[in-house]
Amino acid sequence: MSKFSTMKKAALAAAMGLALAGQASLAAADEWKFALEEISGSVQDAYAQKFKQLVEEKSGGDISVTVYPYGALGESEDLTELVANGVLQFTHGSTGILGSTAPSMQVFSMPYLLSQNNKVNQELLTASPTIYGPMADKLKTRNLRLLSMYPEGEMVWTTNKEVRKPADFDNVKMRVMASPMLVETYKSFGAVPTPLPYSEVYGALQLKMIDGQENPIFAIEEMKFYEVTDVLTWSGHQQFTVAVLSSESWYQGLPAAQRTIIDETISELAPYIFETQATYNQERLEKIKKAKPGIQVVHLNEAEQATFREASAPLRDKLVELAGPEAGSALQSLEAEIVKLEEKY
Repeated sequence: MSKFSTMKKAALAAAMGLALAGQASLAAADEWKFALEEISGSVQDAYAQKFKQLVEEKSGGDISVTVYPYGALGESEDLTELVANGVLQFTHGSTGILGSTAPSMQVFSMPYLLSQNNKVNQELLTASPTIYGPMADKLKTRNLRLLSMYPEGEMVWTTNKEVRKPADFDNVKMRVMASPMLVETYKSFGAVPTPLPYSEVYGALQLKMIDGQENPIFAIEEMKFYEVTDVLTWSGHQQFTVAVLSSESWYQGLPAAQRTIIDETISELAPYIFETQATYNQERLEKIKKAKPGIQVVHLNEAEQATFREASAPLRDKLVELAGPEAGSALQSLEAEIVKLEEKY
């Protein structure tokens, strides 16, 4: 939305101010800074606020955590760079953006990868040897430590017409993040993928520069995207998955007791955030229905979903083409892990 665009200069100035504090003082600082890709009241904010509460309790007040909402310090790309440079201690990172550093992260842009069972997804995203082995190691080359991952909810299309099959996407300009795999995904679906920053989506929908976008329902409500579109569609193709990151060198430079506080807190947050995101998305859907009673709600059935699965099948080869053989190997490994976990649960 336009108000975020006007905040850009102030955000960069604030980030510069943090940088001037100096990297050397951060390891010994009692204040830990946690920046979000989303606004206050979002799922990411719920995660960060619980993180703040637990860390401050566990440290006996010796550590304070300051949470910066979206727009305060810049766009998503800015935040990962500030963490990599040690200016910030924590942030959330979208997998599409992290794919430029760790190409195998682009597997999370693959349609229909994750399980329909979130117990499976919770164990996968918090304990996968593929994620916390090769993927995490690649992020360390940029001084990013992968602490955890979690889904913020099922991706929902907001459009001005019904989309029940790939042909319905013909000439529909769909906003995507600047991720090569997301671009290819919407090409395979039959749409015209249009990369745009998150802050520009509302205005672009309002001005008909784009025809639709995808986000979890909580984000659609808080960013008011439903005001400028008429149809909400649950396609089952993906959950929006986000990473929790810190600076690797900063983390390693902490006293052992403080590293333990971080590790314990991250572990405790996994079940909390899985339950919280489900609650948030249901509550926000009710808000949308109340604010716009005429909005159309569509859930694709299995046969309709199958047409999109079939259309996206060539993306397996495209993933290897765009992200390299390691991404293809990661996809195979994750799929094998998911099969085992689904048998377990």
